[in-house]
Amino acid sequence: MEEYLPLIIQLASGALGGNVAGKLLKNLSLGTLGNSIVGILGGGLGGSLLGMLGIGAGAAAGGDAMDISSILGSVAGGGVGGGVVMAIIGAIKKAMAK
Repeated sequence: MEEYLPLIIQLASGALGGNVAGKLLKNLSLGTLGNSIVGILGGGLGGSLLGMLGIGAGAAAGGDAMDISSILGSVAGGGVGGGVVMAIIGAIKKAMAK
């Protein structure tokens, strides 16, 4: 179960990051459900990218237990990834509506 904890953290923080970005960028918001879904996707991608760079979840993969830096890396990667992907999808949706 412990190997899935970073992914769960990334997905949850991605949903949160997507909704925060939606509140800050009202013109790009996809609604609460849309922001959450896109944020979850972005959280998984952002966390995976940081893991490949050796930050966050990827750093904990070789150890027995997650340390605080890997948890913070998962939260940061998921939250930022969720917010960025939500903003990109929102901008694409807005451009297609014109």
